[in-house]
Amino acid sequence: QVQLVESGGDSVAAGGSLRLSCAASGLAYSSYCMGWFRQAPGKEREGVAAIYTGSGTTYYADSVKGRFTISQDNAKNTLYLQMNSLKPEDTAMYYCAADGACYGGLWYNRYEYKYWGQGTQVTVSA
Repeated sequence: QVQLVESGGDSVAAGGSLRLSCAASGLAYSSYCMGWFRQAPGKEREGVAAIYTGSGTTYYADSVKGRFTISQDNAKNTLYLQMNSLKPEDTAMYYCAADGACYGGLWYNRYEYKYWGQGTQVTVSA
């Protein structure tokens, strides 16, 4: 049984930083496309960043490039999202996802991912 458990969400002022974590268990293979998505109230869930764990290749949405960094710790089976220079528009529920498709532009498509965590809330105040 696959489980993804996010943590690290909080309320911060604009310009601040947060690091989200996603502890993964039950994944059968060593290489997966794993991603971070976010969903603000009344909006569609959107891709933020993804990583192919086999090669470490990363992908980012234009809105977070240069501010967010996705990384992995294979020994701990944990995915991270370091978020710097946070803006009020980054406010959303953030979700970890696994077993997607990283090639082409598919990493951004939430329907490509098989497993999801429960989410962690990030609130950025102006």
